[in-house]
Amino acid sequence: MLKTGLNGQASAVVVRGREWTVGAEPVRWFERVNWWEARRRMPRGLSRMDVEVLQIQVRLGNNTASALTTMLLERDGLGGGWRLRESVADVA
Repeated sequence: MLKTGLNGQASAVVVRGREWTVGAEPVRWFERVNWWEARRRMPRGLSRMDVEVLQIQVRLGNNTASALTTMLLERDGLGGGWRLRESVADVA
């Protein structure tokens, strides 16, 4: 679940009961969906061809000493929410 501040910007992500605070400016882009690779027909009521993706760098809780982790979130076309696509811990 993506939490946003009063300005509409991403402020935190909750994954498996843990809250991750956004530590850098999110990056947003769109990707083409190859729905024909997974299905024989385009899903009913899902006429979109692109998926919105949000890349954010987060740290566990409010601990500023915590290492940043990069998360990719994908917008759910039906409900409008965000779901975790993948998470990769940055190693410095």
